[in-house]
Parts: sequence; structure tokens; C-alpha cells
Amino acid sequence: METRIQRNHRDTPAGRDAEEILRKCTHCGFCLATCPTYQLQGDELDSPRGRIYLIKQVLEGQTPGPRTQHHLDRCLTCRACETTCPSGVEYGKLLDLGRELVEEETGRLPSPVRWGLKRIVPRPRLFGAALRAGQLLRPLLPAVLAEKIPARRPARAWPIPRTHPRRVVVLKGCVQPGIAPEINPSTAALLDQLGIETVPTREGCCGALDQHLAEPARARARMRANIDAWYPALADGAEAVVVNASGCGALVKEYGYHLRDDPDYAERARQVAERAIDPVELLEAEAERLRPATGMPRRIAFHSPCSLQHGQRLAGRVEALLQRVGFELTPVTDTHLCCGSAGTYSVLQPKMARQLREQRLAALTAGSPEAIATANIGCLAHLAAKSPVPVCHYVEFLEAD
Repeated sequence: METRIQRNHRDTPAGRDAEEILRKCTHCGFCLATCPTYQLQGDELDSPRGRIYLIKQVLEGQTPGPRTQHHLDRCLTCRACETTCPSGVEYGKLLDLGRELVEEETGRLPSPVRWGLKRIVPRPRLFGAALRAGQLLRPLLPAVLAEKIPARRPARAWPIPRTHPRRVVVLKGCVQPGIAPEINPSTAALLDQLGIETVPTREGCCGALDQHLAEPARARARMRANIDAWYPALADGAEAVVVNASGCGALVKEYGYHLRDDPDYAERARQVAERAIDPVELLEAEAERLRPATGMPRRIAFHSPCSLQHGQRLAGRVEALLQRVGFELTPVTDTHLCCGSAGTYSVLQPKMARQLREQRLAALTAGSPEAIATANIGCLAHLAAKSPVPVCHYVEFLEAD
């Protein structure tokens, strides 16, 4: 794509990145066929190609307005277009740059919802307290509000700490301990059964929420704090940073990119990114020791989060592992499509999020599964709100000898 980026943008790292990404786009339109919002709206500006044009116009000097911001806001950042694109356009990176630029030039009216997402959600204790209060009031709330508050799920006790030769760090996440407190202990217990010790660290939010809400400086500050928390353990022999929320994992694997120009953190960020893994990347090598967890159903559907298949490029690997262990996976159509959770999307764009969820649940339940497995806390909570069968993280379905 030919570009004429203005000097004030072209001479910045972000501008140079944007120009390189834009030049790869050949206008082919392959992305339209896999874009969930284009499928719903039929509007070119709600497609990757249309949003690329909007960002290009801003970089070339056109003043953005509410219309530009509106269409960039409506993107799920699912990155299905990246999987489809024959030219390797890194649309997700371009979208982050575009949102940041439009936010700077256009501004935004104050929003209590956006403020709460930025200031409450990344703080696990504060979010947990707010969630508990909402769960207590849930029976009294209108259905449209009650749906946004996940039902309380039973916690699982953490395994008694044991020392093992192999060690890893596990990102606990912001909302996961509150919404699904069983996932992190299940991950630690499974790793313990495999002879892998979980090293305690004091990490915080991964930074994904701020990154996608056009707060890159705050996101980078969170990345640096996590690197400070994890790096000593990695330097002392921990082999990986295990991230069992695929949305967080997609960003942690890009820490090296986001901090590449930071003289104090670039190298450590690169090392952390290289050692960040989804549990499946570790469990595949241990498949012979795995078995279905006691009490868990065997006939299941797997929802592959966008962040797992398009962000981390791990499509099909969890499904293959589950089948190898002994689960029957029911058929699911259009597995590349988003469920509508997409981080904060289900809160900020509820109408389209509900439409996308209806489509995904119809596909996931068509084969009459007894449960749905997934790999991301956002997808889990969003689907569980309307699913006729239980929705769990896939690590909960596994035990080891």
C-alpha cells in the first residue's frame, strides 16, 4: 500500500512501524472473509481493510473524528485477519498504534465504564471485592446487568508446596482469581503432579487491558514491573513463564516488541517473551502421563480463543492434546471466529458481543457436548453466562499419574 505519512509521524518509532506494516497491505480483501465484525455489519469500515485505510488517513494528516474512533473501537482485536492475510500484515500492532494516535488527537468524553475498566480490573483485590459485592446483589439486578456479573464458582485449594528440580513461574492474572478461582490452583496441582514446581512471584496485570484501551505508557509500566518480578526466578533456573489465560499470554509473548526501544529492559523483555508459554506447550511433552481428571465429562467441545489461535498461533494443539489424552471432541464449525469476549469488548460493545456469543454457542453445542473447554478467562466468563453446559479451562480436565 502506497503511503505518504507526515513527517511528524514518519520520524517516530511508531510512525516507522506503521509505515512498514501499511506497505505490506495489498488491498486483497482476504481479511473480510474472516472478520467477525464485517460479517455482522457488512460495512467496509468495520473490516480490517477499512480500518487500515482509516489509520492510514490519520497518519497522512487527515484529522480523525468520532467516526474514525467509533470504527476502531468496534474492532475485537481478534487477529483472525492476520492468520488469513497472505502478505503478513501485522494488523494488531497497527491497530494499537492507530487507536493511540486517534486517542491523542481526538480525545474522548469521560466514561465511568472505561475508568472502572482501567482502574479497578487490573487490581485483583479491588476487582475481587467489587465482584463479590456484585454477586451478592445479582438477584436484585435487572437481567441485562446481572448477566455481566459471573456467578460465583467454587475455589480449589492450592496444592501443598513441594520442591522439584523443574520450576516455572505462573501468571495468576487480574480477573481470573476472582471469576474462576479454581484455574490457578488446578494449574499448579497439575504441574506438581508432573514434577514441576510453581515459583511464587509478585507480578501484576500483564498490561493487555491498557494496551488495547490506548494507554501504552501504563501498559509498558506494567510490563516492566512483571519483568522485575519474574526475571530473578528465570535467572535462577525457572524454565518458563506459564500463562494459562491465552489473552495475557499473547501480550507477554510480545513484551520484547513493546519494550524493544527501552535501553534498560529490551534484553530482559526479549528473554521473558521467549520463555512465555501456554500450558499446552509444556503439557504436550508430558502427554503420556496425562489422563482425564476424575469427575470431568469426556465428551466436550473446545472453544479456541482468538488469542490462542491467532495471537499465539497455537491453533489445534490443545484439541490434539485433549484427544490424545482420551477426550471425545464434538465437531465445531467456524472455529476461527471470535466469541465476542475480546478483553473489555463485551462490556464496551455489548450488542455485537452478544450476537457473536450466540453464534459461537450455537456452533459449540451443536454436537451435544457435556461441557465446553477453553483457554482464556474472558471467553470462559462470556460463554458461561449463556451456555447450557459448564464452561471450564482445559487444564481442569487433566490429571497426571
